Amino acid sequence: MAITVNEQALDERLALLEKARNWGPRLISKLESHIRTADDRALYRINPFTFAKEKNVAETEVIDLFLHATALGLFSMDWNLFCPKCCCVVDSFRSLRGVHNHYHCAFCATDYEVALDEYIAIAFTISPEIRTISFHDPLKLSAFEYFFQVRNTPDGVLPDGVPLITVKGTLARAVSWIPAGQTTTMEVDAAEGSLLGACPNSKACFLISIDGAPASTAQAVSIPYGEVTPTYAMHQAAPGKVVVNIQNTTAELGLVCIAQLPPGFDINTIPLKFVPFLNGKRLLTTQTFRDLFRSEVIKASEGIDVKDITLLFTDLKGSTELYERIGDLNAFSLVQRHFERLLDVTVRNNGAIIKTIGDAVMASFLKPADAVKAALAMRNEIAASNADQAGRALILKIGIHTGAAIAVTLNDRLDYFGQNVNIAARIQGIAEAGEICISGDVHADEDAAALLATLPVQSSSSKLRGMLDDFRILRIGSDTAPVAPAPAE
Repeated sequence: MAITVNEQALDERLALLEKARNWGPRLISKLESHIRTADDRALYRINPFTFAKEKNVAETEVIDLFLHATALGLFSMDWNLFCPKCCCVVDSFRSLRGVHNHYHCAFCATDYEVALDEYIAIAFTISPEIRTISFHDPLKLSAFEYFFQVRNTPDGVLPDGVPLITVKGTLARAVSWIPAGQTTTMEVDAAEGSLLGACPNSKACFLISIDGAPASTAQAVSIPYGEVTPTYAMHQAAPGKVVVNIQNTTAELGLVCIAQLPPGFDINTIPLKFVPFLNGKRLLTTQTFRDLFRSEVIKASEGIDVKDITLLFTDLKGSTELYERIGDLNAFSLVQRHFERLLDVTVRNNGAIIKTIGDAVMASFLKPADAVKAALAMRNEIAASNADQAGRALILKIGIHTGAAIAVTLNDRLDYFGQNVNIAARIQGIAEAGEICISGDVHADEDAAALLATLPVQSSSSKLRGMLDDFRILRIGSDTAPVAPAPAE
């Protein structure tokens, strides 16, 4: 199939992309070359971390690149739910709105809880307005291509680096579309072990145990395709030809894959790991995503779990007096500049601003050490700002905590909710003027502790409002000598 590129649209949008921010050398040209010359598969669900490695570009810049490119219509964004056992793409959405709390892998017959920092992977696909690829109309693919390239991911690999889908492909004995309202026959020469049959939407899942003396004639097995079946329908047959008749009673096109599994096969023993991918937590902790995709919200009524997130809260001490002392206009200008400085520091340290509350800031970070770096840099930035202000105009208080939380939508904005969010806010609340207070959980992180190793830190057990247990709090006091901001990773 010849490559056809919409030259005008590509040129116009690349020109806008170049202006979006200052990019690294030749990055835009590398992207353009990829769009023009890569095969269809390489333009479908692009893993930005894999792209960064191949093009020798920093991951953070590539994330920004694809987010800006998506906002300009060069790409679309795909939210994919991976099965951690078999690397099936259990479901895929074009928006965070589609992601729900629970999902079921038909191939493994296993239920999973969704967590933003685990198996939600964000990838990018070329827009059909720029270049048409076969994956834009996946139902026109062969059944084999659709099952293994659309409903599976190459990012799940074995210890030797071979993608699991390559091995799954060698085990496949028949893959077929199942037309609506028809009975489709699939024939397999079965060996001892079992035949696993699965469809992506769990409407025809079966396991045929193959054992005993070889059969002299073909053996027929009837499988209904209709109702969702969360567990395998069990059947038996002997080694030899097995004819599977699948009756589709629905009004939709189905798909079934039949794989030959060896004796004693246990999917739980597959030593599967995943190459690095952009997960939901990383994306929600990217300021560019929050700036460009403000309409993205979580529709799941219970929110979505985040196993581990570091939260930082700041506030200004004595801001009311500041407004009275220097006037509303001057004070407002100072506070806005303070927000700009905190935003810049947050982004440089792998974080994002969740929201501002009056004169306070709530930010999230990927790691405790990132938040500690940011806190030290924030305090230095405010000190530098105060050097030009009579009477030390701004006094910052900072609190940091890390732990699990729930990602939710509050007031049409992506936010975090839960006990650890409350703890982080209350740790900030007990900070004195100019102090950074961190929880014992933050200090337990080796990298975070190393950042504070040369600083005078006071440890104490403190009671937080509304909490039954005392918390270990470490205070990096206001009398600590200024330190140069730690460089972002």
